[in-house]
Amino acid sequence: MKAMLIDATRCVGCRSCQIACKEWNNLPGEQTEFFAAKGYQNPRDLSAKTWTLITYNELKVNNRFEWVFGKRQCFHCQEPACATACPVRALEKTSAGPVVYHPNLCLGCRYCQLACPFKIPRFEWHSPVPKITKCTMCADRVAAGLEPACAKACPTDAIIFGERETLAAEAENRIHRNPRGYVHHVYGKDEVGGTCVMHLSNVPFAELGFSPNLPRRSLVQHVQHAMQPIPFLIAGLGIALGAISWIVNRRIELQEKEQQQCPQPTHDSPQ
Repeated sequence: MKAMLIDATRCVGCRSCQIACKEWNNLPGEQTEFFAAKGYQNPRDLSAKTWTLITYNELKVNNRFEWVFGKRQCFHCQEPACATACPVRALEKTSAGPVVYHPNLCLGCRYCQLACPFKIPRFEWHSPVPKITKCTMCADRVAAGLEPACAKACPTDAIIFGERETLAAEAENRIHRNPRGYVHHVYGKDEVGGTCVMHLSNVPFAELGFSPNLPRRSLVQHVQHAMQPIPFLIAGLGIALGAISWIVNRRIELQEKEQQQCPQPTHDSPQ
């Protein structure tokens, strides 16, 4: 299974990955006037138009302040709760690794947003027929034997693409070779059953905006318990509506028969 390893210590904040993502996926730029006025030329958060985002903060590292960068995008869980929560299978985990999205099936119900432990899927608030959008790990490129656009564009190899087991071993080796340079944890390796996007950092992952203390156990089982009654509820609702329709139509038929059987009163014309 394919995956990506993102090493925050090698990121220089150039945002080449953001640009490459927008170019490959035909995503428009976003208005950032508020941030531009304060010196920040960057979207505030992930959105329907921004699927990958470089975050940056000046943090204390080894007793000195440094700029620390992080990359936010879909984690492409091995057992994605979003796909399990979707009632129409608009989200699908592929054998190659990416969690892909089928917009033609999406109802815009946003169950995936509620189910995702990383709060990644975004809603098209600007659209009259809104749907959900998110990073697809460039599944079309992966299917063609290419690496995702963001990994291809990274000039410092802060993003590398390959087999998940190989990348997980590489992440552990980097920590072993430089124990003072990394947090001793590979984020995404075990979280919620493991993901296909893993991260290394020299600061606590919570400071990069990642959800801390996520369980190792997949959330799919919890989501399944919530979703299992839905088909029965839908079927029951359909039966109930059908029964109500039959009763109403039956009453109308009986009323029409009664009117036909009753003789209409006649009135003699005035002399």
